[in-house]
Amino acid sequence: MELFLTPHVRDAHGYALDAYTRHGGYGALRKALAMTPEAVIDMVKASGLRGRGGAGFPTGLKWQFVDKKSPKPKYICCNADESEPGTFKDHVLMERNPHLLFEGCLIGCHAIGAKVAYIYIRGEFYHVQQVLEAELEKARAAGYVGRNIMGTGFDCDIYVHRGAGAYEAGEETALIESLEGKRAQPRLKPPFPAVEGLYGCPTAVNNVETLCNVPLIVDRGPEWFAGLGPEKNGGPKLFCVSGHVKKPGVYEASMTVTLRDLVYDDRFAGGIRGGHALKCVIPGGSSVPVLLPDQLDVTASFDGVAQAGSLLGSAGIIVMDETTCMVWAAENLLHFYKHESCGKCTPCREGGDWLHRILGKIERGDGQMRDLDLLLSIGNNIMGKTLCAFGDAAATPVLSTVKTFRAEYEAHVREGRCPLPAPWRAASRSLAAAH
Repeated sequence: MELFLTPHVRDAHGYALDAYTRHGGYGALRKALAMTPEAVIDMVKASGLRGRGGAGFPTGLKWQFVDKKSPKPKYICCNADESEPGTFKDHVLMERNPHLLFEGCLIGCHAIGAKVAYIYIRGEFYHVQQVLEAELEKARAAGYVGRNIMGTGFDCDIYVHRGAGAYEAGEETALIESLEGKRAQPRLKPPFPAVEGLYGCPTAVNNVETLCNVPLIVDRGPEWFAGLGPEKNGGPKLFCVSGHVKKPGVYEASMTVTLRDLVYDDRFAGGIRGGHALKCVIPGGSSVPVLLPDQLDVTASFDGVAQAGSLLGSAGIIVMDETTCMVWAAENLLHFYKHESCGKCTPCREGGDWLHRILGKIERGDGQMRDLDLLLSIGNNIMGKTLCAFGDAAATPVLSTVKTFRAEYEAHVREGRCPLPAPWRAASRSLAAAH
């Protein structure tokens, strides 16, 4: 398939402004500025673009919800706080194709009536921030950003804001809180950001990959975009494949590709490394249910993965082979969620820590059979009982692995040890950190 989001990522200077404009960059912005804001929104709605950050909400609809009648300023906030384990696609776009993101931000601002866009970038992405700011300055000097853009009378600026590095800041209202200089904790909704977001003003929060798709839609048309994938799952998509595969990396494809293709096909990850058999796949970052090898013959689309019993989420596909201990895997993930909880909601703050301690006990061989039901009880009492989706994200790895691999949990308790060969664990720094 022709690459649309990542066509020049392997070129040494493919990220630079002159390379971007040489390939037609900012042409979509010029076209969009000749259209009314309503026409741009209608075009994005017709394309069926769904948010690439995890939820898959229609982008055009999100922009339409922004309160245009409000006398307050409007804002676009680009969510570049990519931190879901197994997800690293936005990092590639920002580092290797920053002007596509700027162009998407500017078109989005025109559509909702905003004069300012903020790119909220994860604190650990320091070198990416430097790339963004250097290229942003070039775009500003060339008249693509700032006042009277391309002589059209449209004023719009973009600012890069580096967060402190917190998983919770990827939640839209927590991101807004952090941008306002406060601790990144979620707000109670409603009001939604479209009505009362940044500084109490109407705001659209969009993921990096989502905004990068917008210039493609304006440039090539909504019918082209919708026709690239299955119904309601159009456009190009970036998939991050990691874990026990021969070629981990970021791959661009349409959502007609299957999960099996992404894991086994030589165009993508190329199969399981070391001649081992596949044990399971987490298809959408670490916070969605696992799928077994016989569940991979579905399209890697929002709806296809949902039909298989999981979620596409951020399209971070984590592959685990037969040597993986699922109790260890769940414990390792819970270490992350326990550490990253913002602490605002009791079920998440206390429940995540409780789950982690029980998993450690079972993994060390000190567990009891009743601990398995206790894990399920705690997990089910976290699900749906927190202000944001973080609590569900923390509970899901436990609920999913206990349900799918209960026999493995029981073997840990019965034998007082992990029943799987353990040499790989001695080299695992993450396990050491988890204890």
